[in-house]
Amino acid sequence: MTPSRPSLAKRLRPLAALWLAGLTILPAQAGQKVTISQAFQSMLYLPFYVAIGEGMFEKEGIDVTKETAGAPNVALSAVISKSAQFSIHGPEWTAIAASKGAPVNIVANVVNGAAVWIATAPDFDYKDVQSLKGQKIVSGLMPTTSTSLFLKLLKENGLKQSDVDITQVQIGSEPGPFLAGQAKVAVMYEPGLDQVVAKGMKVVLGFPKLYGPYAFSSVSARKDVDPVLAQKVVNGMQMAIRFMQANPDKTVTIAKREFPSLDPAVVESAVKRMIAEKVYPESVDISPEALRVGMETQVALGNLAAQPDYATFVRREFIEKTLSAN
Repeated sequence: MTPSRPSLAKRLRPLAALWLAGLTILPAQAGQKVTISQAFQSMLYLPFYVAIGEGMFEKEGIDVTKETAGAPNVALSAVISKSAQFSIHGPEWTAIAASKGAPVNIVANVVNGAAVWIATAPDFDYKDVQSLKGQKIVSGLMPTTSTSLFLKLLKENGLKQSDVDITQVQIGSEPGPFLAGQAKVAVMYEPGLDQVVAKGMKVVLGFPKLYGPYAFSSVSARKDVDPVLAQKVVNGMQMAIRFMQANPDKTVTIAKREFPSLDPAVVESAVKRMIAEKVYPESVDISPEALRVGMETQVALGNLAAQPDYATFVRREFIEKTLSAN
Protein backbone atom coordinates (compact mmCIF):
# COMPACT_ATOMS: atom_id res chain seq x y z
CA MET A 1 0.00 0.00 0.00
CA THR A 2 1.23 3.51 -0.81
CA PRO A 3 2.26 5.24 2.42
CA SER A 4 0.14 8.19 3.55
CA ARG A 5 1.66 11.66 3.92
CA PRO A 6 1.75 11.51 7.74
CA SER A 7 3.66 8.24 7.77
CA LEU A 8 6.15 9.59 5.21
CA ALA A 9 6.70 12.69 7.28
CA LYS A 10 7.36 10.53 10.32
CA ARG A 11 9.96 8.56 8.38
CA LEU A 12 11.75 11.74 7.24
CA ARG A 13 11.70 13.41 10.65
CA PRO A 14 14.81 11.60 12.05
CA LEU A 15 16.82 12.51 8.94
CA ALA A 16 15.80 16.14 9.28
CA ALA A 17 16.83 16.09 12.92
CA LEU A 18 20.27 14.72 12.02
CA TRP A 19 20.71 17.37 9.32
CA LEU A 20 19.81 20.17 11.71
CA ALA A 21 22.12 18.72 14.34
CA GLY A 22 24.93 18.76 11.82
CA LEU A 23 24.29 22.42 11.09
CA THR A 24 24.38 23.14 14.79
CA ILE A 25 27.74 21.51 15.50
CA LEU A 26 29.59 22.43 12.29
CA PRO A 27 30.85 25.86 13.37
CA ALA A 28 32.32 24.37 16.53
CA GLN A 29 34.19 21.74 14.55
CA ALA A 30 35.80 23.97 11.92
CA GLY A 31 35.96 27.63 10.99
CA GLN A 32 34.59 29.08 7.78
CA LYS A 33 36.88 28.29 4.87
CA VAL A 34 38.75 31.28 3.42
CA THR A 35 41.32 31.34 0.62
CA ILE A 36 43.93 34.10 0.53
CA SER A 37 46.17 34.22 -2.54
CA GLN A 38 49.57 35.82 -2.04
CA ALA A 39 51.71 37.02 -4.93
CA PHE A 40 54.84 35.33 -3.58
CA GLN A 41 56.16 33.69 -0.46
CA SER A 42 57.74 36.91 0.75
CA MET A 43 59.25 38.12 3.99
CA LEU A 44 57.29 41.31 3.40
CA TYR A 45 54.09 39.37 4.06
CA LEU A 46 55.22 38.29 7.52
CA PRO A 47 52.10 39.75 9.25
CA PHE A 48 50.04 37.28 7.19
CA TYR A 49 52.21 34.33 8.25
CA VAL A 50 52.06 35.42 11.89
CA ALA A 51 48.26 35.57 11.70
CA ILE A 52 48.21 31.99 10.43
CA GLY A 53 50.98 30.60 12.65
CA GLU A 54 49.77 32.18 15.88
CA GLY A 55 46.12 31.26 15.32
CA MET A 56 44.78 34.80 14.91
CA PHE A 57 42.48 33.76 12.09
CA GLU A 58 41.30 30.73 14.07
CA LYS A 59 40.34 33.02 16.93
CA GLU A 60 38.13 34.85 14.46
CA GLY A 61 36.46 31.59 13.47
CA ILE A 62 37.96 31.28 9.99
CA ASP A 63 40.08 28.53 8.46
CA VAL A 64 42.53 30.24 6.09
CA THR A 65 44.18 28.48 3.15
CA LYS A 66 47.28 30.24 1.84
CA GLU A 67 47.83 29.98 -1.90
CA THR A 68 50.91 31.31 -3.71
CA ALA A 69 50.08 32.67 -7.15
CA GLY A 70 53.58 33.47 -8.37
CA ALA A 71 52.70 37.00 -9.51
CA PRO A 72 50.58 39.89 -8.18
CA ASN A 73 48.24 40.01 -11.17
CA VAL A 74 47.61 36.26 -10.87
CA ALA A 75 46.78 36.60 -7.18
CA LEU A 76 44.37 39.44 -7.88
CA SER A 77 42.81 37.52 -10.79
CA ALA A 78 41.94 34.77 -8.33
CA VAL A 79 39.93 37.31 -6.33
CA ILE A 80 38.22 38.75 -9.39
CA SER A 81 37.24 35.25 -10.55
CA LYS A 82 36.15 34.35 -6.99
CA SER A 83 38.51 31.38 -6.69
CA ALA A 84 39.97 33.26 -3.70
CA GLN A 85 38.26 35.76 -1.41
CA PHE A 86 41.37 37.87 -0.73
CA SER A 87 44.81 38.52 -2.19
CA ILE A 88 48.04 40.05 -0.89
CA HIS A 89 50.34 42.14 -3.10
CA GLY A 90 51.05 45.75 -3.97
CA PRO A 91 47.92 47.95 -3.96
CA GLU A 92 48.95 49.40 -7.32
CA TRP A 93 47.81 46.18 -9.01
CA THR A 94 44.39 46.60 -7.44
CA ALA A 95 44.28 50.28 -8.37
CA ILE A 96 45.18 49.52 -11.99
CA ALA A 97 42.55 46.78 -12.18
CA ALA A 98 39.94 49.04 -10.58
CA SER A 99 40.73 51.81 -13.06
CA LYS A 100 39.86 49.35 -15.82
CA GLY A 101 36.53 48.47 -14.25
CA ALA A 102 37.36 45.50 -12.02
CA PRO A 103 35.17 45.48 -8.86
CA VAL A 104 38.08 45.44 -6.38
CA ASN A 105 39.55 47.56 -3.61
CA ILE A 106 41.73 47.14 -0.51
CA VAL A 107 40.70 46.26 3.03
CA ALA A 108 43.87 46.21 5.18
CA ASN A 109 47.51 47.22 5.36
CA VAL A 110 50.31 44.62 5.22
CA VAL A 111 53.45 46.64 4.42
CA ASN A 112 53.62 50.37 5.16
CA GLY A 113 57.13 51.25 4.07
CA ALA A 114 58.88 51.37 0.69
CA ALA A 115 60.78 48.14 1.36
CA VAL A 116 63.60 48.73 -1.13
CA TRP A 117 67.24 49.51 -0.53
CA ILE A 118 70.33 50.35 -2.59
CA ALA A 119 73.49 48.43 -1.76
CA THR A 120 76.97 48.89 -3.14
CA ALA A 121 80.30 47.11 -3.12
CA PRO A 122 82.38 48.07 -0.08
CA ASP A 123 84.88 50.01 -2.21
CA PHE A 124 82.24 52.04 -4.06
CA ASP A 125 82.45 55.75 -3.24
CA TYR A 126 78.80 56.71 -2.78
CA LYS A 127 78.09 60.35 -1.93
CA ASP A 128 74.59 60.83 -3.33
CA VAL A 129 72.35 59.65 -6.16
CA GLN A 130 74.59 61.45 -8.68
CA SER A 131 77.30 58.94 -7.75
CA LEU A 132 75.30 56.31 -9.65
CA LYS A 133 75.69 58.00 -13.03
CA GLY A 134 77.46 55.72 -15.51
CA GLN A 135 77.30 52.71 -13.19
CA LYS A 136 76.13 49.17 -13.88
CA ILE A 137 73.22 48.40 -11.58
CA VAL A 138 71.44 45.13 -10.86
CA SER A 139 67.69 45.42 -10.22
CA GLY A 140 64.50 43.41 -10.44
CA LEU A 141 62.75 42.62 -13.68
CA MET A 142 60.03 45.13 -14.48
CA PRO A 143 57.27 45.58 -13.60
CA THR A 144 58.37 45.58 -9.97
CA THR A 145 58.29 48.27 -7.30
CA SER A 146 62.03 48.14 -6.59
CA THR A 147 63.00 49.12 -10.12
CA SER A 148 60.05 51.52 -10.41
CA LEU A 149 61.17 53.35 -7.29
CA PHE A 150 64.75 53.43 -8.51
CA LEU A 151 63.75 54.98 -11.84
CA LYS A 152 61.64 57.53 -9.97
CA LEU A 153 64.64 58.33 -7.74
CA LEU A 154 66.82 58.95 -10.80
CA LYS A 155 64.24 61.30 -12.28
CA GLU A 156 63.86 63.21 -9.00
CA ASN A 157 67.62 63.76 -8.98
CA GLY A 158 67.96 64.97 -12.54
CA LEU A 159 69.10 61.67 -14.04
CA LYS A 160 67.61 59.59 -16.85
CA GLN A 161 67.43 55.82 -17.16
CA SER A 162 70.00 56.07 -19.95
CA ASP A 163 72.45 57.61 -17.47
CA VAL A 164 72.87 54.19 -15.83
CA ASP A 165 73.29 50.66 -17.14
CA ILE A 166 70.54 48.58 -15.51
CA THR A 167 70.68 44.79 -15.65
CA GLN A 168 67.20 43.51 -14.84
CA VAL A 169 67.00 40.01 -13.33
CA GLN A 170 64.29 37.83 -11.83
CA ILE A 171 63.11 39.17 -8.50
CA GLY A 172 65.07 37.49 -5.72
CA SER A 173 68.07 36.66 -7.88
CA GLU A 174 69.72 40.10 -7.57
CA PRO A 175 72.42 38.89 -5.11
CA GLY A 176 73.95 36.50 -7.67
CA PRO A 177 75.32 38.93 -10.28
CA PHE A 178 75.93 41.58 -7.62
CA LEU A 179 78.14 39.32 -5.50
CA ALA A 180 79.81 38.00 -8.66
CA GLY A 181 81.07 41.51 -9.38
CA GLN A 182 78.98 42.11 -12.50
CA ALA A 183 77.86 45.40 -10.96
CA LYS A 184 78.92 47.50 -8.01
CA VAL A 185 75.37 48.64 -7.23
CA ALA A 186 72.15 46.71 -6.63
CA VAL A 187 68.56 47.70 -5.90
CA MET A 188 67.14 45.11 -3.55
CA TYR A 189 64.34 43.75 -1.40
CA GLU A 190 64.79 41.68 1.75
CA PRO A 191 66.09 39.07 2.41
CA GLY A 192 68.43 39.62 -0.55
CA LEU A 193 69.69 42.81 1.05
CA ASP A 194 70.90 41.16 4.23
CA GLN A 195 72.28 38.24 2.25
CA VAL A 196 74.71 40.61 0.50
CA VAL A 197 75.33 42.62 3.67
CA ALA A 198 76.49 39.36 5.28
CA LYS A 199 79.02 39.13 2.43
CA GLY A 200 80.44 42.58 3.11
CA MET A 201 78.28 44.80 0.91
CA LYS A 202 77.05 48.10 2.32
CA VAL A 203 73.65 49.76 2.39
CA VAL A 204 73.83 53.33 1.08
CA LEU A 205 70.17 54.30 0.71
CA GLY A 206 66.91 53.06 2.20
CA PHE A 207 63.61 53.98 0.61
CA PRO A 208 61.68 53.38 3.88
CA LYS A 209 63.44 56.35 5.49
CA LEU A 210 63.33 58.36 2.28
CA TYR A 211 59.56 58.16 1.82
CA GLY A 212 58.09 57.40 5.25
CA PRO A 213 54.57 55.85 5.27
CA TYR A 214 54.08 54.18 1.89
CA ALA A 215 51.27 51.81 0.91
CA PHE A 216 53.48 48.98 -0.35
CA SER A 217 51.43 45.81 0.13
CA SER A 218 47.84 45.29 1.19
CA VAL A 219 44.94 42.86 1.38
CA SER A 220 42.62 43.17 -1.62
CA ALA A 221 39.06 41.91 -2.07
CA ARG A 222 36.09 42.22 -4.36
CA LYS A 223 33.65 45.02 -3.59
CA ASP A 224 30.95 42.41 -3.02
CA VAL A 225 33.05 40.44 -0.52
CA ASP A 226 31.12 39.03 2.44
CA PRO A 227 31.50 41.90 4.96
CA VAL A 228 31.45 39.57 7.96
CA LEU A 229 34.25 37.50 6.44
CA ALA A 230 36.25 40.58 5.52
CA GLN A 231 35.99 41.91 9.05
CA LYS A 232 37.35 38.65 10.45
CA VAL A 233 40.33 38.73 8.10
CA VAL A 234 41.10 42.36 8.99
CA ASN A 235 40.77 41.55 12.70
CA GLY A 236 43.19 38.66 12.34
CA MET A 237 45.74 40.82 10.54
CA GLN A 238 45.47 43.49 13.21
CA MET A 239 46.13 40.95 15.97
CA ALA A 240 49.18 39.71 14.05
CA ILE A 241 50.60 43.21 13.63
CA ARG A 242 50.17 43.92 17.35
CA PHE A 243 51.84 40.60 18.16
CA MET A 244 54.84 41.50 16.00
CA GLN A 245 55.32 44.81 17.78
CA ALA A 246 55.10 43.22 21.23
CA ASN A 247 57.07 40.05 20.42
CA PRO A 248 59.92 40.77 17.97
CA ASP A 249 61.89 37.67 19.01
CA LYS A 250 58.91 35.36 18.50
CA THR A 251 58.28 37.10 15.19
CA VAL A 252 61.82 36.25 14.10
CA THR A 253 61.22 32.62 15.09
CA ILE A 254 58.09 32.50 12.91
CA ALA A 255 60.03 34.03 10.00
CA LYS A 256 62.76 31.39 10.34
CA ARG A 257 60.09 28.70 10.20
CA GLU A 258 58.57 30.22 7.07
CA PHE A 259 61.94 30.49 5.32
CA PRO A 260 63.86 27.37 6.40
CA SER A 261 66.25 27.42 3.44
CA LEU A 262 67.68 30.83 4.37
CA ASP A 263 70.53 31.44 6.77
CA PRO A 264 68.80 32.05 10.14
CA ALA A 265 71.12 35.00 10.82
CA VAL A 266 70.04 36.62 7.55
CA VAL A 267 66.36 36.11 8.40
CA GLU A 268 66.84 37.67 11.82
CA SER A 269 68.71 40.68 10.41
CA ALA A 270 66.11 41.21 7.69
CA VAL A 271 63.13 41.06 10.05
CA LYS A 272 64.75 43.35 12.60
CA ARG A 273 65.70 45.84 9.89
CA MET A 274 62.13 45.97 8.61
CA ILE A 275 60.72 46.36 12.11
CA ALA A 276 63.21 49.14 12.94
CA GLU A 277 62.59 51.00 9.67
CA LYS A 278 58.79 50.69 10.06
CA VAL A 279 58.32 48.61 6.94
CA TYR A 280 55.81 46.52 8.85
CA PRO A 281 52.82 48.68 9.77
CA GLU A 282 51.72 49.75 13.22
CA SER A 283 48.16 48.72 12.37
CA VAL A 284 45.97 47.65 9.46
CA ASP A 285 45.21 51.31 8.79
CA ILE A 286 46.13 52.85 5.44
CA SER A 287 46.35 56.63 5.57
CA PRO A 288 45.45 58.85 2.61
CA GLU A 289 49.05 60.10 2.54
CA ALA A 290 50.53 56.58 2.50
CA LEU A 291 48.29 55.64 -0.40
CA ARG A 292 49.07 58.84 -2.28
CA VAL A 293 52.83 58.39 -1.92
CA GLY A 294 52.62 54.74 -2.90
CA MET A 295 50.57 55.44 -6.01
CA GLU A 296 52.71 58.42 -7.08
CA THR A 297 55.31 56.02 -8.44
CA GLN A 298 52.75 54.30 -10.65
CA VAL A 299 51.34 57.61 -11.90
CA ALA A 300 54.84 58.89 -12.65
CA LEU A 301 55.59 55.76 -14.69
CA GLY A 302 52.31 55.96 -16.56
CA ASN A 303 50.87 52.75 -15.10
CA LEU A 304 48.05 54.74 -13.52
CA ALA A 305 46.39 57.72 -15.18
CA ALA A 306 45.44 59.23 -11.82
CA GLN A 307 45.40 58.56 -8.10
CA PRO A 308 42.62 56.21 -6.95
CA ASP A 309 39.79 57.77 -4.98
CA TYR A 310 40.74 57.04 -1.39
CA ALA A 311 37.12 57.15 -0.16
CA THR A 312 36.06 54.29 -2.41
CA PHE A 313 39.37 52.45 -2.82
CA VAL A 314 40.12 51.87 0.88
CA ARG A 315 37.38 50.04 2.83
CA ARG A 316 37.65 52.06 6.00
CA GLU A 317 34.61 50.47 7.63
CA PHE A 318 36.58 47.29 8.30
CA ILE A 319 39.70 49.14 9.42
CA GLU A 320 37.84 51.44 11.79
CA LYS A 321 35.87 48.65 13.36
CA THR A 322 38.95 46.58 14.16
CA LEU A 323 40.89 49.60 15.46
CA SER A 324 38.03 50.57 17.78
CA ALA A 325 37.98 47.02 19.17
CA ASN A 326 41.75 46.64 19.46
